[in-house]
Amino acid sequence: MKKKIVIAKAGGQAREAIVVSLGGSLVAPDSIDIEFLKKFKQSLQKFLNSKGFIIFVGGGKIARVYQRALAEFGAKDKGKDLIGIAVSRLNAEVVKNIFGKTAHKEMIANPSKNQFGSKKIRNKIIFGSGWKPGWSTDYVSVLSAKANGIKTIINLTNVDYVYDKNPKEFSDAKPIEKISWKDFRKIVGNKWIPGLSMPFDPRASRIAQKLKIKVAIINGKNLERLEDFLNNKPFIGTVIQ
Repeated sequence: MKKKIVIAKAGGQAREAIVVSLGGSLVAPDSIDIEFLKKFKQSLQKFLNSKGFIIFVGGGKIARVYQRALAEFGAKDKGKDLIGIAVSRLNAEVVKNIFGKTAHKEMIANPSKNQFGSKKIRNKIIFGSGWKPGWSTDYVSVLSAKANGIKTIINLTNVDYVYDKNPKEFSDAKPIEKISWKDFRKIVGNKWIPGLSMPFDPRASRIAQKLKIKVAIINGKNLERLEDFLNNKPFIGTVIQ
């Protein structure tokens, strides 16, 4: 039997554990967004009495800049993925450190396993990043949710909704508030390539559908929407399940 990460208890009750896939373009659109990180910390701190968070931080726009540069010199997908993972780890270290002692001191080494064994995690937030070539941070978020029996993933990104088609290309694209995994996967397809910018990774979507995981797509530039979701209130964004 797999052991689960045990989040520190509040008032004798186990905390609800939620996985967050935090888009790297929110952390560092061009340079580190200090104001976003301050607000992100403030938002999560409001919920630490009742919830624990496992947060995977992506590489975002900066990773794609490096990947395009490598492509000019003939890098294959594996090489581009490795540089993306390196940027993701750097972003994750930055975010982890702003939470100070609230964050577990070690980054998740293997998202498909409980690296902490049977000991309780006294800290309330655990951080991870990209892991292997071919695996996005959305994908490792799903692996972590599977390993720890978690049924909710929040994908903090820089779009308001999932749309029926790319809103950057089609002015008549329609926002979607709720969608099944079957219908969502028709939109995003099945193929993952390094630097792919999608609401949620196609390969991660396939596993999330199988595990019946709920994913909330929320624009991290408006963190009150995240707070609404965590408070079980109506929120602006998309639920996939």
